Amino acid sequence: MLGLDISSSSVKLVELSRDASGQFTLVHCAIEPLERGWITDGNVEKFDEVAEAVRRVVKKSGSKTRNVGMALPPSAVITKKIVLPGGLSEQELEVQVESEANQYIPFSLDEVSLDFCVIGPSANSAGDVDVLIAASRKDKVQDRQGLAEAAGLKPVVLDVESYASRLAVSRVIGDLPEGGKDAIVALFEIGAFTTSMQVIRNNEVLYDRDQAFGGAQLSQLIVRQYGFSPEEAESKKRSGDLPDDYASGVLAPFVESMAQEVSRALQFFFTSTPYNRVDHVMLAGGSSALAGLTDAVTQQTSFPCHVVDPFAGMEIGGGVRESKLRREAPSYLTACGLAMRRFYQ
Repeated sequence: MLGLDISSSSVKLVELSRDASGQFTLVHCAIEPLERGWITDGNVEKFDEVAEAVRRVVKKSGSKTRNVGMALPPSAVITKKIVLPGGLSEQELEVQVESEANQYIPFSLDEVSLDFCVIGPSANSAGDVDVLIAASRKDKVQDRQGLAEAAGLKPVVLDVESYASRLAVSRVIGDLPEGGKDAIVALFEIGAFTTSMQVIRNNEVLYDRDQAFGGAQLSQLIVRQYGFSPEEAESKKRSGDLPDDYASGVLAPFVESMAQEVSRALQFFFTSTPYNRVDHVMLAGGSSALAGLTDAVTQQTSFPCHVVDPFAGMEIGGGVRESKLRREAPSYLTACGLAMRRFYQ
């Protein structure tokens, strides 16, 4: 199964395989930029253009796989953990979930796609089970399905972006001392327009929050400073082909302000929860690898900070250009998590 992550600025594709010992191999990956406005707040505004970009990214990757896992942004999905009696059959669970879901979903159940999974025995209620329900408007689900089908793909999984990135980052956390047990990790995914923060401990989300800042602001600064068109600014930012004073005049102040945003987000977490520290700050997304950002975050927050490589410890297949991959790896976190769903159904 392919993992296909459609964000506001690009389409990213990952295909993984895994051998009997559990060793992952990155078989294919590719990234295709999207123009601004094609996807806005997770909504597909230019269907044909995005579908064409999906076709291009599949072709570019060289993959022949047609099953695909995709995701919706958390803002498009209502999730709720409920407690139900243990020992119910699948059909009885479905009936119970539907009657419970009515309380939490502000739309008619005819208008939503609904799913659920049993997480396990309830910690607070003997004999009961915790069940996670997830619901989204049918039109949002159909948009994603339609994009896959227009590109000749078969959608088999629709996940939530934050769940997919959490699955991918769980491998990285597992490589921390003592397997990352009890470590409090603040994951920041820096997108083009929005940065999503999740604080995770033992695979549980302690806190999450979105903030309106991202890598597109750097492109806007480049446009203002040098008079390039937005497209030129974006491509020069990616290739590093910028004037000599860029590093000191544009990049350094932007990195500083981004580190301040990360620090501010952590302060919100501390003031609204019983926690007063994190053990690790992890950065992902297209702008996470900006020169000097991890040092600036550590300086601002006093917590160790590093960039997430979702492919760390994986074998790299012959069809993948490793030098290009290392530059772009942090952008693939969600796509990697979606590709991993093949092995964690």
